[in-house]
Amino acid sequence: MDTNYLENNYLTLVGKVTSEKKFSHEIYGERFYSFDLSTPRLSGNADIIPVTVSERLINDDMMTIGSKLLVKGQFRSYNSYENEKNRLILTVFAKDIEKLEEPSEENDGEEANELAKKDTITNEVVLIGYICKKPIYRQTPFGREIADILLAVNRAYNKSDYIPSIAWGRNARFCQNLEVGTEVKIVGRIQSRNYEKKYEDGTVVKKVAYEVSVGSLEVVKENEETTAQETM
Repeated sequence: MDTNYLENNYLTLVGKVTSEKKFSHEIYGERFYSFDLSTPRLSGNADIIPVTVSERLINDDMMTIGSKLLVKGQFRSYNSYENEKNRLILTVFAKDIEKLEEPSEENDGEEANELAKKDTITNEVVLIGYICKKPIYRQTPFGREIADILLAVNRAYNKSDYIPSIAWGRNARFCQNLEVGTEVKIVGRIQSRNYEKKYEDGTVVKKVAYEVSVGSLEVVKENEETTAQETM
């Protein structure tokens, strides 16, 4: 059965450019660039999310610091080998990108409504994949329930993206009983988290982790009729 890769991994981000674009890589003569996008949280803070985009989707006007963009695409991972160590790198892979104009007094009602509509979802990702490590359930000293999940999401050409996710409250409690190999659907938001890593020599390095903060989670159940037909 073919998998629709847009249905099992898609996202929408609205945010502002916070860094200059940098060359990332080139495939078959097509150059790709990376930049950071700041997306607001309800708390007033912001997540700084890395985006990878083809040169064919952008122009210089889009890439100026402070430009407001609507990005649609996928949340992907790849392995980076540095100093003989393997590191999981996460990035938003843009499939469509659009510059948004800020509302002004000159906008008529219809234009203002259209701009507001595009701002409704500022950070949402939908993933359908498989639990590939036993979820780690824990409670904070203040009693908050958390579960760490690693999700394998299929991609074309027999590749997979490995997406770290974090669930809260009753979702976290539910996750602790999920077995490796269980197919689940997650709806959430991409978040960035700053932390400090201490090395054996005593040095401390500031790092940023990216993960999906789970808003809803459900187990994907196979279609019983399809299963029955396949076993006949």
